[in-house]
Amino acid sequence: MSDILFMLCKDYRFLFSTTLLSISMSEENELRNRLERFCEDVRKLETEISRVLVGQNEVVRNTVIAMIAGGHVLLEGVPGLGKTLLVRTLAEAVEGKFSRIQFTPDLMPADLTGTNIMNEKIVGHRQFEFQKGPVFANIVLADEINRATPKTQSALLEAMQEHSVTVGGKTHPLEELFFVLATQNPLEMEGTYPLPEAQLDRFFCKIIVPFPTMDEMVCILDRTTTTANPKIESTFPIHRVLEMGKLAREVPAVDEIVRYAVELCMGTHPNHPKATPFVKKYIRFGASPRGAQALLLGAKINAILDGRFNVSREDLQTLAPMVFRHRMILNFEGQAENISTDLVLKELVK
Repeated sequence: MSDILFMLCKDYRFLFSTTLLSISMSEENELRNRLERFCEDVRKLETEISRVLVGQNEVVRNTVIAMIAGGHVLLEGVPGLGKTLLVRTLAEAVEGKFSRIQFTPDLMPADLTGTNIMNEKIVGHRQFEFQKGPVFANIVLADEINRATPKTQSALLEAMQEHSVTVGGKTHPLEELFFVLATQNPLEMEGTYPLPEAQLDRFFCKIIVPFPTMDEMVCILDRTTTTANPKIESTFPIHRVLEMGKLAREVPAVDEIVRYAVELCMGTHPNHPKATPFVKKYIRFGASPRGAQALLLGAKINAILDGRFNVSREDLQTLAPMVFRHRMILNFEGQAENISTDLVLKELVK
């Protein structure tokens, strides 16, 4: 009976767990409407982004999933693939404050968070006043984040995890929607400071930006070498993003699916019984519990976008590479043989 209740079906009427079978017809209709509106809003947002950004549909979808989940994204790709353009376009499509921080070796923590300055509002009366930094925004672009020193990188860590900034012993809360998109170049390593594992773990996912296809390159040239000037036509309210995040957390996941998510996470650890031969041979440390949380929450959003109100194994397998690839550390043998964590994850999911 339980297998029938949790069968995968495109029709919302058959997609309720045992906790949802007792709801009334009106509540069921309301829930169905919320799900349909969720999918429609995401499609509208992706359509607006596609007016400016050519291709990269999977990158856009994964970025939107992370934003709805309340996480942060690390975009990695060679220069010129549209990473910065993606973030700028997303910021234009979503109502709210946007700030861009160009990370350089001389960037100081106060340049991110802000600092206390002496202000004289009344003649003869001076007092310190906190001047907010660029991190106080809804969408923050941390461009070339691996070019800043570890001291400056760590200043962003508290903001990403706690959604607050502490300056001069006083804590300042950030915006309710606080979404950091960081970019880094995998090729140019001279003069860079690789992100520490603790900060990498704060990113909901790491998205690899691929090179465009031939047809996409033709479209890019048509848009950028002519008088065409595509722009965003409609914007997306911030409160709606927050509502969608709350709805995603209502998606049920049966014990079997939750256990499978845990097995995938534990399978990335070489000393665990679930580890595969590739993991034992090439991995030094596996994903953290924060990775399992991101996997399950992202899978819930992916299920809704696929027209379902329950999580399947396929949802977890789809999200596993982007939420685990930056949380796994290769050992010496893996680095020597130039093994990618994506290859290890592919074998693990199999």
